[in-house]
Amino acid sequence: MATVTALRRYPVKSMLGEPLTSVAVTARGLHGDRVAAVLDGTGAVGSAKHPRKWGRLLGCGATFGASVTIGLPDGTAHSPGDPELDARLSELLGREVSVSDDPSRAGGALEREVPAYEGGLPEVLRGTARTDDTGTSVTSGGVAPGTFFDFGAVHLVTTASLARLREACPTGDFDPRRFRPNLVVDTPDVPGFPEDAWVGARLRVGGALFRVTVPTPRCVLPALAQAGLPADPAVMRTVAREHRVPVFGLGRLSCVGVYLEVLEPGTVRLGDPVAVQPSP
Repeated sequence: MATVTALRRYPVKSMLGEPLTSVAVTARGLHGDRVAAVLDGTGAVGSAKHPRKWGRLLGCGATFGASVTIGLPDGTAHSPGDPELDARLSELLGREVSVSDDPSRAGGALEREVPAYEGGLPEVLRGTARTDDTGTSVTSGGVAPGTFFDFGAVHLVTTASLARLREACPTGDFDPRRFRPNLVVDTPDVPGFPEDAWVGARLRVGGALFRVTVPTPRCVLPALAQAGLPADPAVMRTVAREHRVPVFGLGRLSCVGVYLEVLEPGTVRLGDPVAVQPSP
């Protein structure tokens, strides 16, 4: 039987997250997940998908209790709204930024580096790429309306998928934390990428019910150094070689995991069983 083997949330977009033993799942996703983001003066959302511009956010951590607490690389901890936090982050990133919990302020772009590997970008977007002032070829999009999520409210990865990638590249570091999942599901004795077959189905996970919406296209972020994990370019080269699947009408993209939509809120705990239910 499939079970939840890890739970994580990321209170501030592109900062390191926190492990959980249980969490309330609301209609918008895990309670406390992506409730804040770092914005620059144009309203652009800080995302390590553009590493040269925002990659240093992966050296910061965020936890959620009664509110968000942000830990900086110098060991200090601050709360959003603290002018010292914004000043320190501005110094870290080399330009004026601030932390916001108001998605309506995110009026600017969410930029993504154009990956060198195949399947890292829908071909329809390749022609829109531009070279910015960091010398990086980027495309621009936005966050999901009213949120700081890229797309889906909940992201799931299976142990079978990670095991398959390790088989393909035994020297690669396929630690699940690289892929920033909310749920890691242990799928014993199941080969390959089982979540591919779940798209459109419902998942009962503990007290919550989800619908699997789409495979998760991967950017450059899993290959970056983060959370004590070294940079490993082989990670995304392997994904691009081993697992490119159709995503909407955007072509075959390099994917790991799936996005979930919350159908019924509830509590999810480590060890909870995961039951796949056919779509009604």
